[in-house]
Amino acid sequence: MTRFSGWNVFWNGLTGQTGWQRQWRDPEPKPHYDILIVGAGLHGLATAYYLAKNHGLKNIAVLEKGWLGGGNAGRNTTIVRSNYMMPGNREFYEHSLKLWENLSHDLNYNVMFSQRAHVSLLHSPAARDAAARRYNTMRLTGSDGELWNLETLKANVPLLNYSPDARFPITGAAVQRRAGTARHDAVAWGYARAADQLGVDIIQNCEVIGVTRKNGQIENLETSRGSIGAKKIGFAVAGNSSRLWDMAGLGTLPIESHKLQAFVSEPLKPLLDQVVVFGVGGAHFYISQSNKGGMVFGGDLDWYKSYAQRGNLPIVQDVAECAMSILPCLGRVRLLRHWSGVMDMSMDGSPFICKTPLDNLYLNAGWNYGGFKASPASGWYFADLIANDRPHQFIVNHDLKRFERGYNIDERGAGPDPKLHG
Repeated sequence: MTRFSGWNVFWNGLTGQTGWQRQWRDPEPKPHYDILIVGAGLHGLATAYYLAKNHGLKNIAVLEKGWLGGGNAGRNTTIVRSNYMMPGNREFYEHSLKLWENLSHDLNYNVMFSQRAHVSLLHSPAARDAAARRYNTMRLTGSDGELWNLETLKANVPLLNYSPDARFPITGAAVQRRAGTARHDAVAWGYARAADQLGVDIIQNCEVIGVTRKNGQIENLETSRGSIGAKKIGFAVAGNSSRLWDMAGLGTLPIESHKLQAFVSEPLKPLLDQVVVFGVGGAHFYISQSNKGGMVFGGDLDWYKSYAQRGNLPIVQDVAECAMSILPCLGRVRLLRHWSGVMDMSMDGSPFICKTPLDNLYLNAGWNYGGFKASPASGWYFADLIANDRPHQFIVNHDLKRFERGYNIDERGAGPDPKLHG
């Protein structure tokens, strides 16, 4: 497979783009693998890549019921940040951001990671005090963070609604400059290409339709392309985790599956060079501008459980109102499209990367709103868990039994309600 370089891009430009090879294989599934990862989204692909790269393991396959990156990997707003505070979350997301910073070089594929800053708007003295606590924790643990007063915010993001009569008057912002956005499909393609180069089989259009158990283990996965056995199996299927969990005869998971809508506008001239977010008075909103010029934004979940990948109009109205409240200049901008991802919302807003009641089954689920930004570290630590059969110290409490121990990794302090952990 051709390694990408400035010279290759230049030469293929001169020769009609005829020198490129297929970026990953399309193999037939083998009857047995050492490790099977179910789900060819960002978490599943990253896991397979780091199993091969970090641990030197072979005979690995990733199964995907549709096409590579066709689930939540292609249905998000691509925000990357590490402004977390709780022990476990703090170290995990900071490691993920550090992996993002070198990911294009590591994968030899441009994932278009743009560190354009994450700007969380503040609307009251209490909000500023809470942000100061969080961002001081970040600074004390090796990350970056700063508070902007109103004058600094106006100088950097001039088009916000700074009127004192605004629905949500702005008093300042908490900022992480190293945060930003990436290109979701480029990340999926980069991990797929790199994993394939290390011998991983990526098997698309291969839906798991049944699970065969024997002696406390999964013996085979019954798929639409035949029965496939494995020594170890990892589930990384986001909002469909509960379906596979039930298929494996394990009952219920402490997660709920909800829809999260996202939106993109028609292309505009350069308008916003940062990721801007706010949450106040029951409203929740985030927005950035894509490389193509579209305004990419989103807000709250649809407040009922669903596996559908389509949204409903009440959230469209809510998000549009939030956009207008903070950026009135968008009033005449046309909405190009909107879509929905299926979110696996855990009870405390934090994920599960853990072993399960079955000896050879491992779980990666419960990512709530944090799945995209977590992808590199999720794959890193899930691969480490599968390879070594024990959790890394950063994820030792990200297990299914933490609720039995009374240990919640509740970043927002919202309590045991999945719908509140946006």
